[in-house]
Amino acid sequence: MSAGTLKNAGRTDLGWLVAKPIAHRGLHDLAAGVIENSPSAATAAIAGGFGIECDVQLTADGEAVVFHDFVLDRLTGEAGEVVARKAAELNSITLKGSSDRILTLSAFLDLIGGRVPLVIEIKSRFDGDLALTKRTVEVVAGYRGHPIVIKSFDPAIVSALRELAPEIPRGIVAMNAYDYGDYDKLSADRKHALANLLHFTESRPDFISWKVTDLDSAAPYLCRNALGLPLMSWTVRTPEERQRAAAMADQMVFEGFRP
Repeated sequence: MSAGTLKNAGRTDLGWLVAKPIAHRGLHDLAAGVIENSPSAATAAIAGGFGIECDVQLTADGEAVVFHDFVLDRLTGEAGEVVARKAAELNSITLKGSSDRILTLSAFLDLIGGRVPLVIEIKSRFDGDLALTKRTVEVVAGYRGHPIVIKSFDPAIVSALRELAPEIPRGIVAMNAYDYGDYDKLSADRKHALANLLHFTESRPDFISWKVTDLDSAAPYLCRNALGLPLMSWTVRTPEERQRAAAMADQMVFEGFRP
C-alpha cells in the first residue's frame, strides 16, 4: 500500500483532539494545593475550557481509579501499591497538600459531566494483564457528553481496545528512549520496537502521542505526514517546548502554565 493510499487513512472524527491544548493530569498547581489527577485539577481545567488528560490504575477489587503512579508514596501520606488497596479504601486517602481524594474513573466522569473532552491513559506493567483495560471500557461505555479517547504506552492494550471498543478512538504514547524505571524489565529489543512503532500493524492506533523533545524522529513524522494521524506532544512545560510542539505536532498536552 502506498503512502498516498494511507494518507488520512485514520478516523475523521478527531478534530476536537487537536483543536485546543489538553491539560496534563488536569490543570494542576502544586503550590496552590491543586494536585495532579485530582477533582480540583479537573474542575480547574473545566473552568479554563481545556480538555483533560488523566491516568487510571487498577485496584484490588478490579476498579479503575484516577491516579498516575503504581504506588501511593509520592502523592499521598500512605505507602505501597495502588493495586493492593480496594477502591473504597483509596477513596478515603487524601492527596498530599489538599483535601482531595482519589476518585474512581466512574466518579471522575460524573464530575466532568461531559463538559470538556477527556483523554484517558491506561497505565501498564507490560505483563499482558487486561483487567484495567476491560474495566475502563466498561466505565466509559455509558458516558455521554464531550468525546473521550483512550491511550497507553502498551501496544497490547491499544490492540485490545480495537477489539473491545472499536468505537472509542485509541492512541499509542511513545518516545525515543525507554530509560525510565517503569521500563527496566523490558528487553532491549522490546524497547526498540516501542520506540519505532514496530507494533503498528497490530496496534493500529488512531492517533499518536509523542514525547515533545523527541518529535524530530522518523516514527512520529511519518505517522503525521504520511498516514495523516493526529500527533499530540507531551509534556509541554516551557516556551521552547511549546514552540517545538507547534512546529512538529498538531497539539500539545501541557502543564505548569496556561496557554
